[in-house]
Amino acid sequence: MRKIKQELNDFISRGLDSNVRIAVTGLSRAGKTAFITSLVNQLLHASTHDNLPLFLASRDGRLIGAKRVPQTNMLVPRFGYDEAMESLNSEPPQWPEPTRDVSEVRLSLKYKPTKRYKKLISHSSVMDIDIIDYPGEWLLDLPMLNMSFKEWSQEQYKSLKGKRLELAQDWLKSLESLDLTAELNENHLKNVSALYTTYLHQCKEAGLHYVQPGRFVLPGELEGAPVLQFFPCEFPADGKVQSNSNLAMLAKRYEEYQQKVVKVFYKHHFATFDRQIVLVDCLQPLNAGYEAFHDMRSALEQVMKSFKYGHSNVLKRLFSPKIDKVLFAVTKADHVTPEQHNNLVSLLRQLVHPAWQTTSYDNIDMSCISLASIKATQSGFIEANGEACPAIQGINIEGSPLTVFPGEVPQKLPNESYWKQQGFEFTSFRPAAHDPDSPVEHIRIDKALEYLIGDKLK
Repeated sequence: MRKIKQELNDFISRGLDSNVRIAVTGLSRAGKTAFITSLVNQLLHASTHDNLPLFLASRDGRLIGAKRVPQTNMLVPRFGYDEAMESLNSEPPQWPEPTRDVSEVRLSLKYKPTKRYKKLISHSSVMDIDIIDYPGEWLLDLPMLNMSFKEWSQEQYKSLKGKRLELAQDWLKSLESLDLTAELNENHLKNVSALYTTYLHQCKEAGLHYVQPGRFVLPGELEGAPVLQFFPCEFPADGKVQSNSNLAMLAKRYEEYQQKVVKVFYKHHFATFDRQIVLVDCLQPLNAGYEAFHDMRSALEQVMKSFKYGHSNVLKRLFSPKIDKVLFAVTKADHVTPEQHNNLVSLLRQLVHPAWQTTSYDNIDMSCISLASIKATQSGFIEANGEACPAIQGINIEGSPLTVFPGEVPQKLPNESYWKQQGFEFTSFRPAAHDPDSPVEHIRIDKALEYLIGDKLK
């Protein structure tokens, strides 16, 4: 009887807020894996270290503890937290391996509630957090759900300008020898598709973000499958598509990719989230130039249109979950000097302004912050011409100690002249060494936690 009562109390104490699903969204290289690793690491150490002063449940001593527990979805691999920590604890420290497939982690938090009805039921409550990691390239496919093959092809052709047009020449030349109305030739389609895939890889290497389909550059288990062998093309003037033609097969593969790959991925992993953090790397695009920077902005705008927003009351949470809080976070704040953090946030606000408009229309809570999931540098001052100048110090990726002032981050979206006159010198650093028995150093992970789940721990 006592066991049954305890189980009943545990069930009731969990209540409607017993599970929070957080979408960690970001394009390639935005730092999703590092963020999830740090978030897990900070929470696991929260009961023994004062490492989260801006996370009120931890600061006030109400967070009793956290532990990793088995996830409910047994078809998705577990997030490689242990492997990520091994990389950070290696000598020298290394960044965790970038995500190449979907993975998931579940954390169970035990806390002392402040809400009266929870306190009456039990002196402690439990909340589970589900977090998913996935390749940023796959996120770029979500806008394809709202486009036919013809519409998608037209969009891709419109984007062929500047650097893209230059990189696409081999693929475009291969199209000249392909008769779309002719009888299906799978080998010919395979060869042209390979050149289109090479073009997408080259776009990514050039610092461009909006590459579709995203699975072409990181196929996972679909590598070599015909569903990844299509490309945009110009339709006949009459709009007719002959059956058993090359064009008919391209359209069929696109629809198969759209329905069996993109839609399934979205439905299984994103349609049920109720909180979202959007990680944005402003520094790499600032280095890459005007075209890359604005390409990233366009990619973010398109991706954000794919998510479902709206406040979730009890019935909606049971039958139609929606994201009701969005946090935009500019990453790698430790790669600039502290007085530039406000500029980073200001730049981020303007960068995500179109997405902000979309979500604000639905009356969604939103905020912007700068953070560093895992610190790589220390900030301080150096003397130059008799004056103290801000600087950061760390070990660069090549293994050399470096003290540098990276430059000023623009407060507003820069125009093309910014790169001609000034530019920005972004340097990649190794993660800082740390004591394996202590949490990794961070900047504002606690602020992100408070915004995302602080209201759930009351």
